[in-house]
Amino acid sequence: MKKHNFSAGPCILPEEVLQKAAEAVINFNNDDLSLIEISHRSKSFVAVMEKARSLVLELLDLEGKGYKVLFLQGGASTQFLMTAYNLLHKKAAYLNTGTWSGKAIKEAKLFGELVEVASSKDQNFNYIPKDYSIPEDVDYFHCTSNNTIFGTQMKSFPQTESPLVCDMSSDIFSRRLDFSKFDLIYAGAQKNMGPAGTTLIVVKEDILGKIDRVIPSMLDYQVHIGKDSMFNTPSVFAVYVSMLTLEWLKDLGGIPFIEKVNQKKADLLYTEIDRNPLFKGVVAVEDRSVMNATFVLTNESLKDTFDTMLKDAGINGLNGHRSVGGYRASMYNALPLHSVQALVDVMQELERKS
Repeated sequence: MKKHNFSAGPCILPEEVLQKAAEAVINFNNDDLSLIEISHRSKSFVAVMEKARSLVLELLDLEGKGYKVLFLQGGASTQFLMTAYNLLHKKAAYLNTGTWSGKAIKEAKLFGELVEVASSKDQNFNYIPKDYSIPEDVDYFHCTSNNTIFGTQMKSFPQTESPLVCDMSSDIFSRRLDFSKFDLIYAGAQKNMGPAGTTLIVVKEDILGKIDRVIPSMLDYQVHIGKDSMFNTPSVFAVYVSMLTLEWLKDLGGIPFIEKVNQKKADLLYTEIDRNPLFKGVVAVEDRSVMNATFVLTNESLKDTFDTMLKDAGINGLNGHRSVGGYRASMYNALPLHSVQALVDVMQELERKS
């Protein structure tokens, strides 16, 4: 029996997606060739890339609105650099809500002046700053929608006349948003969309080409757009599995459907965290992430017992990030409700035994 997979990334994937991906590795499209040994220039894979890009626009309701979709390499960490390389002329504004936004700030400082409009570092990033102002003279505003490590999530986004850039690595395709408010979205696939190895970029084309620096070809969005994400050899397997996952999501009913499922999972777990005296949530209630629930034991002497019970129940990937400790339940799109119920059952059993 497959374990209940709460891993923060690489993430759980739908069983039917795994099955189709496994078959394609052996025999893709009944061509008696493996997916991972065919040319990325072949008609078969070009069709995969085109379908993946099309599904992104369809699911985000961005068709015909001037956006281009790229599947690149290097993870979101490369996008910290690439965003600034392509957009930062003089000054940019950043919201600091955790480790990943901090890394994005570090890279952007190489290219110009940075304004940190607000930060939750004062309380170990356990809340989302509010009521901050964004300078009118910035080239763009950057934020991170969901903070995987600390378990916070932005529930709303600021109005700004400057381009709005967002790292959505860990909650892309999980909830309804007006995605047309964003000028550039990037997301590592391995958090909620596919396997490690590819990174999704959705960019409004008219924000590009406005700086005067020379951009290396591999870091230039316009170069990749001009080559339909094929400027260099893409991560064929990762793009294919991402396409399968997007198809799976569309067939379920898209983002409106999965949002309801994700909220049920989060409500079930957070209700138990708040009810059970042996557990405590570590972030502000109003900023709790639907994707990554972080919590701790109120009695650390129960840790070994709880960990053993989790293992016996087939629950995997619940340890908190090494930088913060505790526990973290990552409830990405493909995690079934019964896995969350299995975790809640163990939490309740620990309470009965204590």
